[in-house]
Amino acid sequence: MRIAIIGAGAMGSIFGSMLSLVSDVYLIDTLEEHVGKINKNGLTIEHMDGSRETRRLFAAADVSMINYPVDLAIIFTKSYMTRQAALSAKQILSKTGHVLTLQNGLGNMDVLAGIFGIKKTIAGVTSHGGTFIEPGVVRHAGSGHTYIAGHKKHSESILSVVKIFNAAGIKTFLSDDLDSLIWGKLIINVGINAMTAILRVKNGVLSQTPECEVIMSKAVSEAVAVADALEIKLPFDNPFEEVKKVCTHTAENKASMLQDILKGAQTEIGVINRAIVEKGKQTGISTPCNLFLSEVVEAIEATSNKRCS
Repeated sequence: MRIAIIGAGAMGSIFGSMLSLVSDVYLIDTLEEHVGKINKNGLTIEHMDGSRETRRLFAAADVSMINYPVDLAIIFTKSYMTRQAALSAKQILSKTGHVLTLQNGLGNMDVLAGIFGIKKTIAGVTSHGGTFIEPGVVRHAGSGHTYIAGHKKHSESILSVVKIFNAAGIKTFLSDDLDSLIWGKLIINVGINAMTAILRVKNGVLSQTPECEVIMSKAVSEAVAVADALEIKLPFDNPFEEVKKVCTHTAENKASMLQDILKGAQTEIGVINRAIVEKGKQTGISTPCNLFLSEVVEAIEATSNKRCS
C-alpha cells in the first residue's frame, strides 16, 4: 500500500515511521528544514524509554514531488489547514484511494467528505502522543489504541487500513459509531489541551495536581452535557476518569496545543473548547469553563510576540 502522510509533524512522523515497516510511505510537510533533515539523515524517533531509532523515509514539502498515486492519504495537519491538506491529497490520491483524518477537534470529517465524498472518507482517533523535538527528530511520548470508522464498517477499504495499521504495530480497531469516536477524543482534548497550554506543563502534571483537576472536571462536565444534549453516546462510562487515565498514560507528553503556544503558533482551540461553547449555544447548555479556557488561550495567541522576558 502506498501511503501519504499530509502533515508530518510529531504525530504524522510517528505514524509514518511505523507504517514504513509495511508500506511505501511519503511524508509531506511544509516545514522545509524538517523535510531536509529527514531526506539527509533519516527520521529519528525517540521512544518512551529514551532509546532512539532512525529510519529512511521519503519526505517533501509539496505533493508534486510524488510520482505515483497513493492508496491512502492520512491527514495529520492542524484543523485550520484541513481543506488545504485535502486539496493537496486530491492531487495524488488514486481513483480507488481513501483519505483518513486522525486530527483533533470537530469538523474535519465534514471538510474531507465535502471534497472526496463520504464513501472515500475515513475518520479515526488515536491515543498515541508525540512531541516535536527538532527538525528530523520527534518523541513518541504516549501509546494506545486507534479506532477508525467509515461509510461502511466492513468495506474492503476500511478493513485493509485496519490490517496495515496493525501489521505496523499500531493497534487499530473498527468502530460502529463515528460521532462517538470523534466526541470521545474531543472530550479528552477538552480536558487536557487548553490546561497544558495555559499552565505550560506536560500532561501528567494535570492528573497529579488537585487544583488542576477541579478545572478539568468542570470543562469535561460541560462537554459531556453538550454531548448528552446532542444524544451522542460516548465510548466510556466515566469521561473524567478517562481524561485522567490519558494524562497518566501520556505523562511525559507535551500536548499539541502546548507545543503550538511554545512556538507562538496558532492553536486548535477553535475546534476543541471553543467548539463546545458553540455547540452549547445551539443546545442551550451553559459552558462557562470552556468559554473561559477558550478566551485565555486566544488571548495568549494574540499576545505571543509581546511576552516579558
